[in-house]
Amino acid sequence: MDSITQAALGAAVGGAVLGRHLGRKAVLVGALLGTLPDLDVALDYGDAIANVTEHRGFSHSLLVLTGLATLLALLCIRFAPARDISLRRWWCFFTLCLVTHPLLDALTTYGTQLFWPLDTPPVAWPIIFIIDPIYTLALLIGLGTALVSQQVRKYCGLGLAVSCVYLALAAGAKWSVEQRLAPALAEQGLTQAPLLVQPTPFNIVLWRATVIDDDRYYESLISIFDAPRLPQLEPLWRNAALEEPALSGPLGQRLMWFTGPFLRYDVRWIEGQETLLATDIRLGFPGFHPFSFTLATLEDDRWIPVASSEGVVATNGLSLATLSRLAARTSGNVSALCASDFVASHWRAERFLYRC
Repeated sequence: MDSITQAALGAAVGGAVLGRHLGRKAVLVGALLGTLPDLDVALDYGDAIANVTEHRGFSHSLLVLTGLATLLALLCIRFAPARDISLRRWWCFFTLCLVTHPLLDALTTYGTQLFWPLDTPPVAWPIIFIIDPIYTLALLIGLGTALVSQQVRKYCGLGLAVSCVYLALAAGAKWSVEQRLAPALAEQGLTQAPLLVQPTPFNIVLWRATVIDDDRYYESLISIFDAPRLPQLEPLWRNAALEEPALSGPLGQRLMWFTGPFLRYDVRWIEGQETLLATDIRLGFPGFHPFSFTLATLEDDRWIPVASSEGVVATNGLSLATLSRLAARTSGNVSALCASDFVASHWRAERFLYRC
């Protein structure tokens, strides 16, 4: 999640746990602790793929953060003793302020390496977009009321309760969308295919489904306000024939570890060389995926894995007109926008099979 949301979450947790004892100081310290895990963005791992896949790693590990919380609690007992704050309460304060950060990140598309240093893929159950104004606003209103009224614990707790209800609604919306999608997947014989269902930007009403099927992948936009209908699955090309050379090197394997099968492959002419790119199709929309990575270059008719990957940032963006149509699609207007419209609007050279 964004830094403002994480700071607000840490502040609300801090106020709810120690607001009665520390007052506004609990909110301030909680905000600082809530943003602490994201300081790893300042680290350069020397490679575009490493920078993406190592983020939300050690600094988001439950093991590391719990150990840090224990250390901070012991230091407070030793150097800042307070009669009415026990070691257990200090430990709860630091632990909850720190671990709620990666736990919230685990509810987004890219997930979190909760169990670092175990070499397991990030834990991800996407029910909330990386920026969700309603979720953040619930926390900020609670914090503002707490600071003005000086009833820190009460209103911080209330803000947390409302934000948790919102997450529960998001989980229910995701379940509803998955139930609507199941018959469409069965009709196409895709019930066992890799599937990703995630919210579209800034809301939990309109959801995007991505299904991988060898050389093709399918996209669908589904709103909880849609009339009873079978969701439309729009097929697009993934260029799976390029998968083997793309993933032959260690960088390709690392990227696959991070994304799973949700990659599209393309060849572009970059700096005088034919270059093989892999695009993470989880974030963005067809025609606008912000993260692509160089994996190999063509030399003597052979793809040679690169030693260091570079990120290729999308130069195009979603226009205001497209965002307006996205909002209309959220309301249940199925004719307002479909997934292939993004391709037509941004990457006209992209091959797709039909329009909805």
